[in-house]
Amino acid sequence: MDWTDLIDTAFEASGNSSKANQAEAVRAVEATVIDGEKPVASTAGRHPDHFRKGVLVLTTHRLLFLKDGKPPVPVPLAAVTDVTVTRTKLNGEVLLVVALSGSHRFEDVAKAEFFAEQLRASARAARNAPKAGPAATPVEASAGEQLIGQLERLAALRASGALTEDEFTRAKQRLIG
Repeated sequence: MDWTDLIDTAFEASGNSSKANQAEAVRAVEATVIDGEKPVASTAGRHPDHFRKGVLVLTTHRLLFLKDGKPPVPVPLAAVTDVTVTRTKLNGEVLLVVALSGSHRFEDVAKAEFFAEQLRASARAARNAPKAGPAATPVEASAGEQLIGQLERLAALRASGALTEDEFTRAKQRLIG
């Protein structure tokens, strides 16, 4: 599957048949592709701040939200700590993605459970992937130091109001194991 197929599928699920919007979304994603990044899955969903649906694109490195030709909103998979799906009468299936960078909510998500499973698996793979290349430092931080840093970031997110107490507790439990 390539980027065009992935985005076309998501636009179809969103009910948006505009070829111009699809082409713009493909260009936006291709312009921000990271070395080695491959498409995994896509679906349609709505960000709470938007009325119309956008496209959720899952890659091997990130979750992207595309809307009306705007630059994609990225969520790095290595930072994802929790993914849940709930159902409401007003907003349909709601996908909540908790990451070290904050909490992201998407409403009226098509096939949310299936997409959430793919997102969880991709996030696990991203967290467990060995760090390689020029970005790797000769002296890696110990696992304990990394855990402390992640817990400190979670606490800062909770203190800033980006995470609720419940989201913080779930994310902390995932980190600790």
